Amino acid sequence: MILSLGLFTFSVPTLAYDELQRKSDWQHARSARVGVRDASQYVGPGDDKVSLNGTAFAELSDGTASLDDLRVMAGSGDAWPLVDGTGRVYGAFVIEAIDERQKFFLPDGTPRQIDFGIDLMLVEDPA
Repeated sequence: MILSLGLFTFSVPTLAYDELQRKSDWQHARSARVGVRDASQYVGPGDDKVSLNGTAFAELSDGTASLDDLRVMAGSGDAWPLVDGTGRVYGAFVIEAIDERQKFFLPDGTPRQIDFGIDLMLVEDPA
């Protein structure tokens, strides 16, 4: 297991991503001043987002079924714990978007390659 989102595990038989990108920001209110830089005041945490990008190959995994499972999870609107293979807990995340690009089709229309992107956003722990 590379990473899990709730009960869904990212691994070779499901979806193994090539890249994990995390972006965190913090909010600062600004007030204009004459002749000097704007005044700034920290007002709290902003968004914390994780993007997973990768490629699933038909010979190694069932990427279509795995992406469909993630779409069902996203459609529930629930937040899921995000935990990596070392046991690090990132927090409770919702699925914001899934991007799927299919290529190199078999005669029955099955894609041999699926490039995917999954966008997750940290939310307050629902517990």
